[in-house]
Amino acid sequence: MLKLHDLYFKPFISEERIQNAIQKMVDAIVDDLGDEMPVFVGILNGSFMLVSDFVKKYPKPCEVTFIKLASYEGVKSTEDIQRLIGLTQDLTGRTVVILEDIIDSGNTLEEVHRIFENENVKQLLIATLFYKPEAYDKDFKLHYIGMEIPSKFIVGYGLDYNGLGRDLPEVYQLKTTQHMTNIVLFGPPGAGKGTQANFLKEKYDLVHISTGDVFRYNIKNETALGMLAKSYMDKGELVPDQVTIDMLNKEVEKNSDAKGFIFDGFPRTNAQAEALDRLMDSKDSQINAMVALEVDDEVLVQRLLERGKTSGRADDADESIIRNRIEEYYNKTAILKDYYSNQGKYFGVDGVGSIEDITERLSKVIDTL
Repeated sequence: MLKLHDLYFKPFISEERIQNAIQKMVDAIVDDLGDEMPVFVGILNGSFMLVSDFVKKYPKPCEVTFIKLASYEGVKSTEDIQRLIGLTQDLTGRTVVILEDIIDSGNTLEEVHRIFENENVKQLLIATLFYKPEAYDKDFKLHYIGMEIPSKFIVGYGLDYNGLGRDLPEVYQLKTTQHMTNIVLFGPPGAGKGTQANFLKEKYDLVHISTGDVFRYNIKNETALGMLAKSYMDKGELVPDQVTIDMLNKEVEKNSDAKGFIFDGFPRTNAQAEALDRLMDSKDSQINAMVALEVDDEVLVQRLLERGKTSGRADDADESIIRNRIEEYYNKTAILKDYYSNQGKYFGVDGVGSIEDITERLSKVIDTL
């Protein structure tokens, strides 16, 4: 993820894809022009990287010049096109190829045509690395297109956001969901995970999504997903991961303006973790950390036995059941610990001490995300 000024951007187009697209444009122009010496005209500021890479790949003699136009304020293309640097050479009878980094609305292209209508050029060809067909509302022909992209704001490879980002060799796309803090919260039975989740959601204004609560809500209210899940449960079968993901998706969508989420009880397997990553990516977001409360087994056993005196839960009163639950937790968590550690997102936090002390330790982790 990339932050420029106040906005966040996600990786979109790799350097390799960009260079391949440029080569495709070079090959097409060489095929069309043969041995004719064209004049390549870059549109500054955005095209400086494109022009440099383009002419290095161009296998025949050519000339290069620039004009400078400006049509962007922040992340919006404006109607007002300013000509800041104009042409200084005679182009009469020459083939001119405009090298644009990006064409969206076509306003800049309109000004380009106006500039060249009195230059008596042999032909004016338009080549653009990036093209947003959804945004284009002009009738001018685009002769060479590197790649078509969605109508979303991008930075990198010559394109900027208020001055930043032009130097990046790859392209990033504006995140439609700005910075969120999304945590997978883990802890063995008796670690105080529920208590800490309540504190964290209040402190950081996060939405706590407990898989158990989500299942109970959907089944109780007989939603389509709830009835589907119940049909598997009634047969003693595991509910498919996709059903659970669809339920979580509904919860995320219900809280689309949230500053982030605490996922509790999901994922439990690598496949589920991958599915959750895909879900968050579809929301222009990501899981920032898996935070696991770490408590010694004997402390957990004593906590749960003590809780069993008042909770009324049979599984809190039987020590052998408690130990089995703890062992099951570690077997499942070990897999996910590796998954998130490989992404540099695993954080173990000491879960012994006062509630306030543990909250402070968790906060130190979250504050670094």
